Amino acid sequence: MKTIVRNIFTGLLLLGTVISVNGQFLAASDTSESSVRKYKGIINANKDLVEFIEQLLLQKGLPKHLRNLALIESHFDRNITSGAGAVGIWQLMTAHANQYGLTEQNRTDVYKSTKTAVISLANLYKKYNNWVTVVAAYNCGEGNIAKAMEAAGSSQYHEFSKYLPGETINHVKKYLNACYATGELQSVLSNYNSSRINKIFFEDGNRRVMTASLSETEINAGFNLKVVADELNVDMDKILTWNPGIVEELQKKGESPFYLPVDLMPDFLLRKNKILVRSIKEGASIQQ
Repeated sequence: MKTIVRNIFTGLLLLGTVISVNGQFLAASDTSESSVRKYKGIINANKDLVEFIEQLLLQKGLPKHLRNLALIESHFDRNITSGAGAVGIWQLMTAHANQYGLTEQNRTDVYKSTKTAVISLANLYKKYNNWVTVVAAYNCGEGNIAKAMEAAGSSQYHEFSKYLPGETINHVKKYLNACYATGELQSVLSNYNSSRINKIFFEDGNRRVMTASLSETEINAGFNLKVVADELNVDMDKILTWNPGIVEELQKKGESPFYLPVDLMPDFLLRKNKILVRSIKEGASIQQ
């Protein structure tokens, strides 16, 4: 049964790759040269600020493409105020700012507001596990996301988005367009599709089981998966369930995406070098 489930999961992962390439569920809605020029022009006109934002994002372990959220929120204008009262490059509402200890006046402070936004985005990702839903939640609030998910009976953005405010749907479209302009759309869509696959239910006898929320990193053929399992104190079968097809991928390409539950990934990353050294000593790759 485990082999059957693993093979099904492998096929779905491959399907997820096709989806992300073809944009069947999500895609940029405007890939015109004028759109690309517009977004790139705003970024180039604010190079120092963009580099500063990217540095803070990387320090928190977040992807640089989140700089595009400030891009579509404010065009990096720290003095802008929306009709709803959102202020600064991250368009923070007073309640949102106060939630993270940022005063109303400091919403125009680039460093303090960016630090607040980065923490907020990290927290949203822990909850939703994909950047598309994070962008939507940042715009309309977690309450509206919860209501939309309930109405749709789904936690997948492409299914519940029709229950969101039109402004939020448009906001996500702008974000995808901006990521297309900066060459990062594929990363965003791959992240979304990985999150989708992680939530797919499989039949296991008469029980329905759900795969754990997974985080992604990269490993090469130098890693012995038996050593990884031993170091993390998990069963080898679980490693293979979380990473269907990884043996063939490592043998064929010499590297592969590697998935672990979100609570295990930090431990793996901290011990990654130690695991690699031990793997090399005991023999590279995996032998079932």
